[in-house]
Amino acid sequence: MSRHAALLPTTFSRTIEDWLAEDIPSFDYGGYVVGNDDKVATLFCKSDGVLAGVPFFDQVFQHTGCTVKWNFEEGAEIMPHGGKVAVAEVRGPARRILMGERLALNILARCSGVASRARRLRTLADTLGFTGVIAGTRKTTPGFRLVEKYGMEVGGADTHRMDLSTMVMLKDNHIWATGSITNAVKSARSVAGFSVKIEVECQSEQDAYEAIDAGADIVMLDNFTPDTLRLAVSNVKTKCQSTRNNVLIEASGGITENTAALYMLPGIDIISFGTMTQSVPHVDFSLKIAHETSEPALSTNGVCDF
Repeated sequence: MSRHAALLPTTFSRTIEDWLAEDIPSFDYGGYVVGNDDKVATLFCKSDGVLAGVPFFDQVFQHTGCTVKWNFEEGAEIMPHGGKVAVAEVRGPARRILMGERLALNILARCSGVASRARRLRTLADTLGFTGVIAGTRKTTPGFRLVEKYGMEVGGADTHRMDLSTMVMLKDNHIWATGSITNAVKSARSVAGFSVKIEVECQSEQDAYEAIDAGADIVMLDNFTPDTLRLAVSNVKTKCQSTRNNVLIEASGGITENTAALYMLPGIDIISFGTMTQSVPHVDFSLKIAHETSEPALSTNGVCDF
């Protein structure tokens, strides 16, 4: 079992059951065609990537009455180099293998794609000596957040806040609606208490100074260019030191895998990437039932009957 599987809530099994029900709301005509003979299907990986989503894949086939045997640990980097690699084996009645095939592949491909981008970003940071946090965002697919956040974890990235209840993030709309950063932070703190962090999205250095003075725990420098970010980080850190506020600085907004290195600057504590889940390429997997070749029958005299 994957070590990350222990993170998952017990409700994820019910989610898988709901997804299966969505795919088979009534008759399974294709399942009728193939019947219940026991078969073996091989899971192939056909593009480079990090294997992620194993507990979800397992749970799909547990629901359909099949077993899965893995050839790789979750988190392994699979490198088919233009060919294909046998990653796992699924055993069970033919119709039950095919019942879970598409759902299991969809989950694995998406989760592995997120994990692969997370791993590349974390590796880049380590190569450049950047010690800050590489994080995703809440820009996830509705109904699929658990899978995508799980992929971030397997890939070595931080999930950032899981939902609106996890951390307070005060963005431009919150600030405009309350009149100022100070008002927004004060209102949030009155209900969030001491245990919930408050982050403020800042469009300028002055916004960051106001957020620090108001008691924010994290300031997000949003949509800064690398050059303006470098100067702003230095000034904001100086402000934190002068006020003895231990405030974290996050860089975000339009940062991609291609531009990430430009933002891995000294003083940045967190870089968050909406692109860790948006427009991320999937890893290509397929599930193939083993072919059973029919040999020509031999007659009693040793000659083939055709």
